Amino acid sequence: MEWHEELHERADERVGALADRLWAVATALHERPELSYEEHAAAGRLTAELAADGFAVETGVAGLPTAFVARAGSGRPCVALLMEYDALPGLGHACGHNLIAATGLGAALAAREVLADGPGTVLAVGCPAEEHGGGKVALAEAGVFDDVDAALMVHPGVHSWSWAPLTAQVELKVTFHGRAAHPTGDPEAGIDALAALIQAFGAISALRQRLPAGSHVQGIITHGGEATNIVPDRAEGRFGLRALTTDALDRLVEDVSTCAQGAALATGAKVDVERLGRGYAHFRDNPVLSERFTEHLAACGIHATPPAPGVFLGSSDIGNVSVRVPAIHPFVAITAEEYSDHTPEFAAAAASPRGRSAMLAAAAALARTAIDLSTHPALVSRVWDCFRNQERNGH
Repeated sequence: MEWHEELHERADERVGALADRLWAVATALHERPELSYEEHAAAGRLTAELAADGFAVETGVAGLPTAFVARAGSGRPCVALLMEYDALPGLGHACGHNLIAATGLGAALAAREVLADGPGTVLAVGCPAEEHGGGKVALAEAGVFDDVDAALMVHPGVHSWSWAPLTAQVELKVTFHGRAAHPTGDPEAGIDALAALIQAFGAISALRQRLPAGSHVQGIITHGGEATNIVPDRAEGRFGLRALTTDALDRLVEDVSTCAQGAALATGAKVDVERLGRGYAHFRDNPVLSERFTEHLAACGIHATPPAPGVFLGSSDIGNVSVRVPAIHPFVAITAEEYSDHTPEFAAAAASPRGRSAMLAAAAALARTAIDLSTHPALVSRVWDCFRNQERNGH
């Protein structure tokens, strides 16, 4: 038996030995869901588990109280295992982040034990606020991934896919300013800000008809006036924009802004268009890494396929990491394909026997991948060559 196969078997055995401990973490987070930036119990539990196994833990990273970095070993290669643990309002862990946290924890603990005093660093990164705010954006900008050679995570889903077609995303706030007046007593003095906003919705509806695959605009009205006997002097809408790449998203922002400015010109209103937050970059999968992970996942009993063409599952702040360092974000199914995440059924699946099996298989496959990177310098070189080729080609 080759030595790396022996390391893989040891990783599998370690994850098996950790199974009940990891499931206790997953179920504890599931039973106590915490919203973005409020994940104090989750972060506390995860850092305690890592510290108990010899990781050096730093909390409050990037100015975020619920972010952390736990380090074992030193130097390069440096493999980061990413954990998410925020929940959804009203739905709890209907995106399965409790499983992401336990999977990353298991992979980190197993890789550390197998590698022992071997080369490189195992980094366990606690990433708050994926659902709302983007903790990984702040972590990336704070330099957490500057010396990382690979960022690895697995997301539960309704498909088992070897990589994730995740689009770039940003939210815009569009505010129209008009002039209040009595709608019958002095109508000519009024400028209807709500009418301008509705006009903008109409223009954006026409824009939608010519958007390319992967691009999308969804809007809501967040303020439309105070009373029916006053011409609204302020109206506000919010628009979620997605596109295949970050460059395409910037162009879509310009197009939506033009729609808003046209509506203002047509109605006599004034308009402000503001980006809310930094947005999420598109996800850049590293095929060298994702193919290696997929092989290990198959060895652990789950066979992942490439994603279905033309299906875009959403956006994530892993994109902001993936354009800085090589990364993977595969999906592992925990429920049947006719279901969807962000539903009560998916929340139940995140605490189900299938959820537990997926967590353990994914943790073992992640640990195997981390071990390969730590012990095969040529693999790290191929991963970075692939990354730089994608960068040059604008992918």
